[in-house]
Amino acid sequence: MIRNHPRKPSRPPRTFFRSRLAHSRSRSLRVRRALDLALPTAWGAVAITFKLSCPLAQQTGLGARIASSAVFFAVGTGLILHVRRGLQRELRQLRRIAGAAQNVLLRPLPPRIDGLAIAAGQLSADRGATVGGDLYEVIATDHGVRVVMGDVRGHGLGALATVAAVLGSFREAAHDEAELACVLRRLERAMARHLRERSRDEHPAAGGGEPGSPVAEEFVTVLLLEIRQDGEVLALNCGHPWPYLLRSHVGPADVARGYAELVVGGEPLPPLGPFPLPAELPVVACGRLLPGEGLLLHTDGIEDARDARGRFFPLPAALAEAVRVQPVVPQAVIRAVYAQLLRHTGGLPDDDAALLVLRNDRRRVPLQHGEHRVHSAAK
Repeated sequence: MIRNHPRKPSRPPRTFFRSRLAHSRSRSLRVRRALDLALPTAWGAVAITFKLSCPLAQQTGLGARIASSAVFFAVGTGLILHVRRGLQRELRQLRRIAGAAQNVLLRPLPPRIDGLAIAAGQLSADRGATVGGDLYEVIATDHGVRVVMGDVRGHGLGALATVAAVLGSFREAAHDEAELACVLRRLERAMARHLRERSRDEHPAAGGGEPGSPVAEEFVTVLLLEIRQDGEVLALNCGHPWPYLLRSHVGPADVARGYAELVVGGEPLPPLGPFPLPAELPVVACGRLLPGEGLLLHTDGIEDARDARGRFFPLPAALAEAVRVQPVVPQAVIRAVYAQLLRHTGGLPDDDAALLVLRNDRRRVPLQHGEHRVHSAAK
């Protein structure tokens, strides 16, 4: 009697290729480690062989000593260069990992969200790095397009955990909470929880976030915006710079003029972290963003940048120039501002500098009686 045994299921192709890829990477890593050890070993063997077996190394004359010194100097130089290359390779790997981590946190924004044209950019103060303490996000929700712009105290790898805590909370709260004030409350709780956990991990003797703990001095400035379908802009500001309203206008004789006006929003709330927010969170109504107009959000690293003579970067003038020759184009505005910023500072600024530009591309909705456009300092 012949029995039909069930065939052993074959390995899925995707799992098979992943296994082969992991095996190939492991073998390549072993080969690289072997080469890293083989080269110094060979140089050391050459030096020892020269010292023990070469007749010239046994002599005590000046010429023999110079030859021996030259051999050992060459071997030592080779070892130093080998170690230096290894350290540079590890540094490049760490930068790639840090850049990948930040790309996960600060996801590339799409060019358009719910009728708004969007562009963002950031400039890290760490030379040769792309990691900073600035954060931004734009999300289309049932309550309108919600925007966050923030600046963590400090920059570099140490600020990434705080960026992750704030952005993770915002991405959930922006959809869950109907009121903008409730979104800010969620960010405040997430920041407090993050600081407590970080204090326990880094400073166990500090008691989990007591005032004497170094972590208790950490904070993040946050600007929350809600742009509704009719262009109405609501804002909550926790110690962050207010945005700029961008407009371009063609006047008589086809003369183009650019306008960059600071949005009027009153006194900001305290940053998240060192102090609790007040019981009442008054949402600021900033008016309406008309079609074709733009808003520029930024961190204080832009306006605080100085040149060699100590003069601050003139951001309003740079913005007006960026929108003078053409309508508000978010990506072009960012490129123009960064180009002028680098010329002003003569290199990288001393602090991280992030920009976010939004332009209203929705169909024109006329202002109703008694309504106002986005309030600016010029009005």
